[in-house]
Amino acid sequence: MLYVSYIASKGRGVLTSKTIKRDTIIERCPVIVVHPEQIDYLQETALNDYYFCWGKNQKSAAITLGFGSMYNHSYTPNALYRPCLDEQIMEIVAIKTILSNEEITFNYNGSPNDKTPLWGCDTIEWMT
Repeated sequence: MLYVSYIASKGRGVLTSKTIKRDTIIERCPVIVVHPEQIDYLQETALNDYYFCWGKNQKSAAITLGFGSMYNHSYTPNALYRPCLDEQIMEIVAIKTILSNEEITFNYNGSPNDKTPLWGCDTIEWMT
């Protein structure tokens, strides 16, 4: 149902081959947790653009497996991501109906309505 394709002006992104209804869990992505003392090393690699802030105090990082790190950002998203800290899973959930062959996007800031400029991990409010 999910596939990766080239999106003009964005690069690769995740799309769906079938309609997804609102409130559907699209994907449950296992994560690899990177401890705070290792984040500086992570930032020197290609993975720097693909990790999420993680943990109750957001001091750790998480690399999502599956399609998790391939979803693009939008300030008008059709999905959101929901960290499940105890399970070390990132859930991707539809917040509106997503049509077949439509790109799935979420707001990298965490909240679908957060218009904060990107790349400020300390501004994310988790729903945990």
